[in-house]
Amino acid sequence: MPATTADAAVTKSPAHPESDGGWAVLLVAAVAAFATYFSMYAFRKPFTAAGYSTQLLWGYQLKTVLVTAQVLGYLVSKIVGIRLIAETEPSRRPRNILMLIGIAEGALLLFALVPLPWKPLCLFLNGLPLGMVFGQVLGYLEGRRATEALTAGLCASFIVADGATRAVGAWLLREGVPEEWMPCLAGLPFVPVVLLGVLALSRVPPPSRQDVAARSERVPMTRADRRLFLSRYGTALAPLVLLYLLITIVRSLRSDFAREIFLSLGEEALPASFAWSEIWVGLVTLVVSGAAVLIADNRRALLAALVICGAGAGLLACALLGQQAGWFGPFPFMVLLGIGLYLPYLVFHTSLFERLLGLTQERGNVGFLMYVADSAGYFGYVICMLLKNAGATSPDVVGTLRWAGWITVAASAVSLLQAARFFSRQRSRESSTSKRFTAV
Repeated sequence: MPATTADAAVTKSPAHPESDGGWAVLLVAAVAAFATYFSMYAFRKPFTAAGYSTQLLWGYQLKTVLVTAQVLGYLVSKIVGIRLIAETEPSRRPRNILMLIGIAEGALLLFALVPLPWKPLCLFLNGLPLGMVFGQVLGYLEGRRATEALTAGLCASFIVADGATRAVGAWLLREGVPEEWMPCLAGLPFVPVVLLGVLALSRVPPPSRQDVAARSERVPMTRADRRLFLSRYGTALAPLVLLYLLITIVRSLRSDFAREIFLSLGEEALPASFAWSEIWVGLVTLVVSGAAVLIADNRRALLAALVICGAGAGLLACALLGQQAGWFGPFPFMVLLGIGLYLPYLVFHTSLFERLLGLTQERGNVGFLMYVADSAGYFGYVICMLLKNAGATSPDVVGTLRWAGWITVAASAVSLLQAARFFSRQRSRESSTSKRFTAV
């Protein structure tokens, strides 16, 4: 839809208020989204703080099986979410969030109760609903002039929560809570926070008319809408999704096996190490990704997002080189590695797809594009886990992290250049069309 048509449609639409309610309303939206998604991680990540190192299942280290099972559930969730998130009506989001988190907690209760061979199934059932929570929360934030700042706060929640909720799990273990009960108990204190966060999100008004004029209207997508979008922009999306896949693999290895990485590098895996490493990563990436809100022009913001992805790849290379050369200790290495990975990872969530829709004025929503990328990313991580750890009782996590990181660095250059060429050529075609129209 051309921008002028979008403006006209918005002017006539009663669904969009004249104003977004001001910074107070946006602040409430940001805090509520942060709190809701931060709390969701308490139902997902604490179990990774346990070692499960003395137990084997089907010839594999138990923790490897459990992580793979949960990620497999997350993968199925992302694939299903391509359709469900794209088609979700705004009025159904609060109920959906509470139902999804409730199912996940029920799966953790089963994890504590069932015999060992059934525990991986419980982690699969835990990951299955949680994979769709992000899309539900993101729907409240996208399509606004302040979307980058809002979504950066949302993404900072899962960076900080990754370490903080794992620290909660580690603390419970130190207090004597059994490994099988710790994941279930770690989520209970966060239930009131989830309820308050969802209540606040349900009160956030939709994007204003000015928002829609600047970023395009975000609507549920039919199957025909999804196919049309992919046919038009698949050439640019394919290399970007490949890059996202690789970033997801390395980010997930760093996250799920942080305990093993610290130990392999010669440092005790303390709860404070988990929390503080992610706090530093979250602060840096929050500022950089959120600053894109200052760029009003959608095309410039899209190109800036590609540049930030390239900078992240450069930091990733520095972290790998520095660690292998002995320049960095375990904690600085984990922080620099996290910044290098989360810069591009957050840009996909905050700017890249958001500005692509704003630039093209296509009918759609960011949730659809994120779930296409997420499904590819988690599929790659599951395959990586299965291939690397087949028959291994003590997988070399640091070695896997290194070679996966270097592959990601190399692929980043190729993928980003191809995407930049696509958008440059598209701009040239638009300019040619505009000149011909003017001449006529």
